[in-house]
Amino acid sequence: MPLPPSSFAILGAGLMGRLLAVELARQGHRIAIHEAGGPDAGQSAARVAAAMLAPLAESAITEPGVVRMGHHALTRWPQLLAPLAEPVFFQQAGTLIVWHRQDAAEAQRLTRQLEANQHTVPELPALQRLDSAALAQAEPALAHRFSQGLFLPGEGQLDNRQLLAALTAEMQRLGVLTHWHAPASPDAFEPGQPGQPDWVLDCRGLGAKGQWSALRGVRGEVARIHAPDVTLQRPTRLVHPRYPIYIAPKPDHLFVIGATEIESDDRTPASVRSTLELLSAAYAVHPGFAEGRMLELSTQCRPTLPNNLPAIRQARPRVLEINGLYRHGFMIAPAMLDVTLEVLNTGQSPLSQRFDLALDLAPASAPAASAAIA
Repeated sequence: MPLPPSSFAILGAGLMGRLLAVELARQGHRIAIHEAGGPDAGQSAARVAAAMLAPLAESAITEPGVVRMGHHALTRWPQLLAPLAEPVFFQQAGTLIVWHRQDAAEAQRLTRQLEANQHTVPELPALQRLDSAALAQAEPALAHRFSQGLFLPGEGQLDNRQLLAALTAEMQRLGVLTHWHAPASPDAFEPGQPGQPDWVLDCRGLGAKGQWSALRGVRGEVARIHAPDVTLQRPTRLVHPRYPIYIAPKPDHLFVIGATEIESDDRTPASVRSTLELLSAAYAVHPGFAEGRMLELSTQCRPTLPNNLPAIRQARPRVLEINGLYRHGFMIAPAMLDVTLEVLNTGQSPLSQRFDLALDLAPASAPAASAAIA
């Protein structure tokens, strides 16, 4: 039975908080969202991201369940974006992987790994090996720069900042009550009691570390560059044994470039060394980046659990915690959204089994929750 009209307090207005606020408000629920930062999501990991939707590419570093979540997102993102009043750049032109000759052995290892992963998640389109001619046809800007490559069909990307702004506008249109610069903890609520929300959804990422002690930060450093001399048609990744990078082309010759993944919750500015390595690798992909203009060099920490996988848990009745999206946030957010909605509506989630998603609905509290939403 669908969840009857209810009131929700959503803690955290990053990607998950905004998606849940919009979807639940569309279903007729009353939503209040509490965020430590402002509407620009300046304190959110979602603001400092390339927002690539690349399940096969990411299979090199994650589990099959996350890959299946990414495949789910390729269908769900267009459905989620379609009702938004403000436009959001969305592209599904595949991913290109290239390498220099000295890194051919590493590229061969990666190719074998991706092909094996494809058998594990057979719904993914088969990767294509490209020779120099096929590579030049797929990405003319890289003609004669690389002799080989891989093309991963069907993968995509979106514009993270356009999406965050569009979700903010949609929350306003739907009457979501927003409390900006107003951090809140689940301990401040007694859901289900008079004068209190019926449910609390904790989507605070690293802000929830006080309640979820296993969380840790994984630092990322991302450059945003305007490079009119560079034209790339799709996200491109450079194989490198020590410093692989991704380049995500956004509209108007804006490029989001990143690579670093540092086990640290340090949010201070990027180091000179990592900046030089990042920009040198980008220049090695296309020399036109040398004449680009550095618009921004940002650092942020992604909320990560010990196994680098996401999880949903119910710490107490009517309080759900959604966390651990790690570096896969935009790729897995639609799946996390749909699982959360299933839990709220039925007290369980068949989708979570398909995604191998850790779903901890404490036995002592799950019956009470199921009864409350029946």
